[in-house]
Amino acid sequence: MKAVGGIASFATAAALTCWCGDVHAYRPFDGTDAAVAETGEMEIELGPVEYMREGSARTLFAPNVRINYGFSPGWEAVLEGIVAHGVTAGVPGTSLIGNGAFVKGVLREGSLQEKPGPSIATEFGILLPGINEEHGAGASFAGIVSQRWSWGTVHVNGAAALTQRRHADLLIDAIVEGPHEWVVRPVAEFFHERDIGQFQTRSALVGAIWQVQDNIAVDFGLRGARVNDQTAGEIRAGVTFAFGVTTGPDLLSGHSGTADHPHRYILAHGQAGGFSERAAKGF
Repeated sequence: MKAVGGIASFATAAALTCWCGDVHAYRPFDGTDAAVAETGEMEIELGPVEYMREGSARTLFAPNVRINYGFSPGWEAVLEGIVAHGVTAGVPGTSLIGNGAFVKGVLREGSLQEKPGPSIATEFGILLPGINEEHGAGASFAGIVSQRWSWGTVHVNGAAALTQRRHADLLIDAIVEGPHEWVVRPVAEFFHERDIGQFQTRSALVGAIWQVQDNIAVDFGLRGARVNDQTAGEIRAGVTFAFGVTTGPDLLSGHSGTADHPHRYILAHGQAGGFSERAAKGF
């Protein structure tokens, strides 16, 4: 019984984290924005070590990785995965979770691309099997709307997924950022997610993004959540960096800032987000 309880706790924790989820998120969020990497550019989002508690279960995520590559104007390919290490008795030692392969595209260029009106994007793909967890495959689809003003930027995500456990999952997510011109931007995120027949998650995150250089950004976030009747918390910290693949790192040297995307930290149109089972799970 203890082993079963431990596995259940671990699965819940993994699900929470995996929601960067159903909308492939850009750091440190679970949701994303309506922008993509420039053609020929690669962006890597890395969380070297992150910590999560859910009930009595404690888990380290080391590393948490997402790779975005701009393969065509307005479109990027995404791969992501997390290595989870259980650090409490009864919780499995090491698992590979939150795996997914996605495609993200901008349907309407707007304020994130320095044009009038909202930016609109979509992201869809496959939730891949894990190792020692999340057996089977699933699918996800998300719609994203972003709008930037002088005082800040708002991103709204709506997502639906069929999880690896063959459950329907629905999510609504909102991200608010401080002024785009600030070197250090305060950020917040709120989302509500429902895994039909399994759990319901209400979550809030507060944090900051430090734009170190045009192509490097450091993030930090604290998240609290309520999963059914149980509380959960997470510490997130990481870095996002980008470089040109086709012509080399100097491809970005001419950029003078994250002109239209505070999160892609580099690409005037970059964005780091996705829609994987992490979203299908929550947190």
